[in-house]
Amino acid sequence: MDTTGRHPSTAQAVRGFAYDHLPKHLQEVSKPFHDLAETMLNRLPDDPELSAALRKLREAKDCAVLLAAVVRSDERSG
Repeated sequence: MDTTGRHPSTAQAVRGFAYDHLPKHLQEVSKPFHDLAETMLNRLPDDPELSAALRKLREAKDCAVLLAAVVRSDERSG
């Protein structure tokens, strides 16, 4: 995501939405969060609320990706 000219807190908040490094099954879970973050970045101005929303979205993404990884691990073990 291009954060050129954005407030440092906004640029910091969008870090962590990359998903290319993940295995395919986790990319499928992570990508919609990336896409929403990119939409928010493109449509909303820098503001403390935008930074907070992006941080919370990243937290939700992390939870979903972790859950998908655990489920996959359980499926392989069971």
